[in-house]
Amino acid sequence: MTGKYRVGVIGATGYVGQHFVSLLSDHPWFEIKYLFASERSSGMSYRDAIKNRFKTAMPPTDTIANLKVYSLTELKFFADEMDFVFCAVSMSTEEIYALEEEIARLELPVVSNNSAHRNTPDVPMIIPEINWQHAEIIHAQRRRLGTRRGFIAVKPNCSIQSYVPAIHPLMSFGPTKINVVTAQAVSGAGRSLEGWPEMNANVIPYIDGEEGKSELEPLKIWGQITGREIVLASKPIISAQCLRVPVEHGHLAAVSVSFSENITESDIISAWRNYVLPEQVRGLPSSIEPFLCYREEPDRPQSRIDSGAGRGMQINIGRLRKDNIFDYKFVCLSHNISRGAAGGAVLMAELLCREGWIKQES
Repeated sequence: MTGKYRVGVIGATGYVGQHFVSLLSDHPWFEIKYLFASERSSGMSYRDAIKNRFKTAMPPTDTIANLKVYSLTELKFFADEMDFVFCAVSMSTEEIYALEEEIARLELPVVSNNSAHRNTPDVPMIIPEINWQHAEIIHAQRRRLGTRRGFIAVKPNCSIQSYVPAIHPLMSFGPTKINVVTAQAVSGAGRSLEGWPEMNANVIPYIDGEEGKSELEPLKIWGQITGREIVLASKPIISAQCLRVPVEHGHLAAVSVSFSENITESDIISAWRNYVLPEQVRGLPSSIEPFLCYREEPDRPQSRIDSGAGRGMQINIGRLRKDNIFDYKFVCLSHNISRGAAGGAVLMAELLCREGWIKQES
C-alpha cells in the first residue's frame, strides 16, 4: 500500500453517511477525498450541510468539516481521483440500482450499505468473518458490467447481523429450521428516541420489508458460487418477525433453532468460543477478536450495556437453553450502526483492499 486509499462517501449527510465519515476521519488505510449528497447540500461545506442534522457522537474534524459537498451528478468528474466509494443514499430501489451500476461502470468500486443489489446474483453480500470468499463472484460481475476495476459489493441488512454470526459456527450441526424475533433499535431507521415521540414507551410490530430480508439474506450469505452467480442455500428455513423497540442502539434477536444432529449445550458454546477468524480478516483495522462473545449471566446481553462491545463490532450471545418446540434457543445482540451498517461496510472494504479487489490507482 502506497499511502492511503482515496475514498468518496455518497450520501455523506445522511444518518449512515455521517457515520461513514466519522469512522474514516482517522482510518489508518482510508482517506476521504470527496463527499457527495443531494442537490440540497451541493456547494456547501460539510459543516454547514450537516449543521441542523448532526447524527454522530463526535463532530467532524476541521479538515473534513471544511470539505465541499458535491452533488451526485458531479461524481463522474472526480471518478479518476478516487480508489473507491462508500454508498448510503436515500432513494428508490430502482434509482439506487441504476446509480451503483453507473458508478461501477466509471471503473470505481462501490461498497454499498444499500439494499438495491443484495439480490443481484453476481453481487457479493459479505459479512467478512463468514463469507469473505464470495468476493470471487466479482470476476463474473465485471464481465457483465464490462469493467476492469469497477464492481459493486454490498453488506447485508442490519437485522441479520445479530443472529447469522451466531448460527454460522453451528452450521456443521445441520440447522434445519430457525425462528427469530428481532427487537430493533430506532437508529436502524435513521431516527432517535428524542425525535420519534411515537416510540415513547411503545413497540411497533412492523418494519417495512425487514422480515423478507431477514428470511432470505442469510441464505445468500450461506450460498455457493456456481458459474456466474451466488446460488442461495436451501437450508435452514427461516421464519422472522421484526419489531421496532424504544432503544437507541442495538438489534437484539431471540432465536430458536432445530438441528439435524444430536448436540448438547456444551457443543454449541464450544463452537461459539472456539470460532476462529479467517486469515483474510484477522488483523484488519476494523476486525475484532473474539468476534463472538458468549455471556453466562442470565440477564445478558443487554442493548445499553453490550451493543458497543468490541468497538461495536462484536456479537454478544447469551441465554442458551433447550426449547420445547425447537431444539435450542438463545438471545444475541449486535450494534446496528457499527456492525450492521457503516462499520460492517468499512470492514468489508478493508477485506476487499487486502485481497486485491480494490487497488490504488496513481
